[in-house]
Amino acid sequence: MASQKINSRTTVLILMIIVSIAMRIVTLEFQWLSNFTPIGAVALFGGTYFTDKWKAYAVVLASIFLSNIPINYFYFHKIMLFSVGDLWMYGCFTLIIFAGTLIKKLTVYSVALVALLPVLIHWLVMDLPWITGYPNTLTGYGASLVAAIPFEKNMLYGDLVFGIILFGGFELAKSKYTVLQGKRQLAL
Repeated sequence: MASQKINSRTTVLILMIIVSIAMRIVTLEFQWLSNFTPIGAVALFGGTYFTDKWKAYAVVLASIFLSNIPINYFYFHKIMLFSVGDLWMYGCFTLIIFAGTLIKKLTVYSVALVALLPVLIHWLVMDLPWITGYPNTLTGYGASLVAAIPFEKNMLYGDLVFGIILFGGFELAKSKYTVLQGKRQLAL
């Protein structure tokens, strides 16, 4: 019975992540939605809800990797599995997953964290001058950060919307289906 609860919970978490990550591909056709994706919210969500934390890293990073294939094809018209810049991106999302593992209870503070932390990590890391091609100076970094504001704003909105859907949806589902509750909640 306990194995079924864990498997059901893991299956639901994986399905929620896959459906959410698929939205990255949907937004490709709409330039004004550039970077309005669930990717940051998914990373925090996975880190927060997987009881086996290795699954959070494996599922989230694998789903990002798999969704990058059609996205790269859309932009570069060839299949690209990996690029040097991807190391920085996967590093960012690994940090975000780790931050999710630190969330033990949903509060106003943790919900704000869901929206802000992924954007902040992504903005500060992915817009480093040697990644973006800006001059490798403090001024170049500042220019890169300023140029990224429209994209990061969309990421903030995406993380907020998808964070509410993912976290709120799973909390609602847990309240209705005990099979989705974590080990700590089942012991109470």
